[in-house]
Amino acid sequence: MGEFAGLRWGRFVHRNRYLVLAVFIGVVALSGWYGNDLSGRLTQEGWFDQSSESVAAAELADRTFGRDTDGDVIVLYAAPPGTTVDDPAVRGPVTAHLADLLATHPDRILKIDSYWDSPFSAAATDATRTHAFASIGLRGSGTTAIDNYAAIEDHLGASPTGGGPGGTTVQLAGLQPIAAGINTGMQHDIRRAELIALPLVAVVLYFVFGGVIAAGLPVLIGGMTILGTQGGLRLLTGYIDINVFASAVLTLVSLGLAIDYGLFTVTRFREELAAGRPVADATARTVATAGRTVLFSAAIIAVSLAALFIFPNGVLRSVPFGGIGSVLLAALLSVTALPAALSILGHRVDALSWKRFARTRTAADIDAGSFSRLALWAMRRPLTVTVTIMLALGALALPLRHIEFGGFSERYLDRDHPARVAQQDFDSLFPQMRIEPVKLVVVGAQPQQLGDIRHAASQVPGLTGRFEPAAPTTDGIDVLATGLVDKRDADTVISALRALPEPPGVQVMVTGVPALERDSINGLLAGLPTLVAILVATALALLYAAFRSVVLALKAVAMSALSLIATLGVLTWMFVEGHGAGLFHFTPGPLMFAVLALIVTVVFGLSTDYEVFLLSRVSEARATGVPAHEAIRSGIAHTGSVITSAAAILIVVCGAFAFSDLVLMKYIAYGMIAALILDATVIRMLLTPAVLKLIWR
Repeated sequence: MGEFAGLRWGRFVHRNRYLVLAVFIGVVALSGWYGNDLSGRLTQEGWFDQSSESVAAAELADRTFGRDTDGDVIVLYAAPPGTTVDDPAVRGPVTAHLADLLATHPDRILKIDSYWDSPFSAAATDATRTHAFASIGLRGSGTTAIDNYAAIEDHLGASPTGGGPGGTTVQLAGLQPIAAGINTGMQHDIRRAELIALPLVAVVLYFVFGGVIAAGLPVLIGGMTILGTQGGLRLLTGYIDINVFASAVLTLVSLGLAIDYGLFTVTRFREELAAGRPVADATARTVATAGRTVLFSAAIIAVSLAALFIFPNGVLRSVPFGGIGSVLLAALLSVTALPAALSILGHRVDALSWKRFARTRTAADIDAGSFSRLALWAMRRPLTVTVTIMLALGALALPLRHIEFGGFSERYLDRDHPARVAQQDFDSLFPQMRIEPVKLVVVGAQPQQLGDIRHAASQVPGLTGRFEPAAPTTDGIDVLATGLVDKRDADTVISALRALPEPPGVQVMVTGVPALERDSINGLLAGLPTLVAILVATALALLYAAFRSVVLALKAVAMSALSLIATLGVLTWMFVEGHGAGLFHFTPGPLMFAVLALIVTVVFGLSTDYEVFLLSRVSEARATGVPAHEAIRSGIAHTGSVITSAAAILIVVCGAFAFSDLVLMKYIAYGMIAALILDATVIRMLLTPAVLKLIWR
């Protein structure tokens, strides 16, 4: 949007302000109503690389033998003190309860195998015979299996105090309890962000603007964006799977950006009024300046999110489908509904104000402020400031050499979550059993060849035992399975299995959850250079279009890259190396692989976003013919407080997710908080003026 077009659009919005506001409120309200049942349509699917060998092997095995349901639900029984699981007083009630469960829920439960019947028998009890387990296989897959688990969960007799059948203590482990725990946690995080973050943001905005009305307008845009996005995601669920994890990320990003856009727009409108312009002119100039910047910012964020389409993982592909729409909606509302509301309010935008904070600062006030002095200080010693900050950011990035990646795990749940405790107890009591085995899918092998393959594969170090048949031979297809001693060794074990020689005419494929996860991780890492190249190329193109300066575009991308690398270093230091684990209540370990791509995309986009707002004011000043150092000072002075406030608002929104019980949401929340703090302070207020002074000497 050029300045002239922006002025024309701003005047159009002013003339039709009541109609524009009413139309957008009506459309958003309808969208929110339509998307009211969105939470029930989100899935837990889409984590794996659909182009990988492991997915192809898993699909072949599932088509041939049906889905492997042994690890769906593990019901872990502990006999009452002084008894064993063989005592009739324990065995009778437990087996009766399991039989009744199967008879009552045949539409939900496919099968039940337990210690008290084949095929598990002796392998399903510990040495003391005080613990045993049953495996419940559920019908359906993905979201259907999770729904079936939710339907029977209350009937499984779970009781940590000995209130289970036969006086047993009952715990629920397995894939579905863990997935349900993560699903419930994310839904809770989304509600907390919407119900808690918005009021807290309103409080922050009150102190920024000093008035109830001005503070309420960005919150209004944030709420409208949530409602509009809700309906858009609901529509998308009819065509693609939207993972609940992606939905949580979208809530975080779209809510924060919508409020930031509102903040920038309201701030500019108040500046225009303070400069003595009539309401109509203030509205038009706000749309032409802040509105243009918002649109460029949204374009950069949207293109950054679109780069995730290069990955075949459904969870990553569902982020741009919804994210692009939500970011563009936030920008659209910021150049339509918000300026319409501002035009209606006029000078009443400062109504219900606290005089101590409400006074709109004039250009002279801003030029004499602390941000102006900070920029001048940095420009007086640009080389010293640049070198010092670069070394500090490099130090923050050092932990990156220890970064590790992992897949889906109970360790992402809170330490006290029942499903996590149950899974850890099961793994400790039954070290030879794994709910996530590594599998070999063997196609076209004769019995002797199959025996040779099984023997050779069982010699690979890192396995809990020999490969055993997981299903009878069908159509020349065999499935062998065993467990991994340590999932961190998955790459080594899987590589060794894939390196085994195949007999002529026989195909051996490695699958199972460990292989599915490692293939997804390796595929993501292989795609990262392409992702980064797309992000950099599109950011350069858009920034050049915005500022018509190759130097400014290169400088903006370099600043964003520094922010991203330092942020990843902080994340590794915290979540992989474990610093602050006790304080922030998480278990250190590998980063969730999907989080890396999201962090790279979102942090790079947000960093570039703030750069756009700052450089827009610098370019605006340069266009008036002022010297370079004065344009830099003016740009920092006029954006310092608004960027700091915008970062504070996003930190509040991220803070709602930082209190999540899920480690993977803490990754994103603390990652964004670290990036925002670095970006809005050290990089924008010190490094940027110093580097620009060196460039424009």
